[in-house]
Amino acid sequence: DFYRSKFAQVMPLLADVLEVRLPDAGFYLWAAVPGGDDVGFAMQLLAQYNVTVLPGSLLAREAHGHNPGAGRIRMALVAPTGECVEAARRIRAFTLSYRERR
Repeated sequence: DFYRSKFAQVMPLLADVLEVRLPDAGFYLWAAVPGGDDVGFAMQLLAQYNVTVLPGSLLAREAHGHNPGAGRIRMALVAPTGECVEAARRIRAFTLSYRERR
């Protein structure tokens, strides 16, 4: 399966730096971000490493006093495999430096 191969190459790069797990279906990975600021994390990742992810809080709305997407990012593995792997490497490097600054 096309996406299974991408997941197999990307997950080992991310699993020890972000709380992320394989989805039951689809081509997105959802990950919790250090410190819980999904918007700040996504903006800094783009500015510093030129990788775009979507802040989860912008994809959901508050229900019962809680936004289920808050503190998470969505990563779409839609680019070619090599680009997904390179993006995962950049996300990993950024996450490690992001943690050190916090």
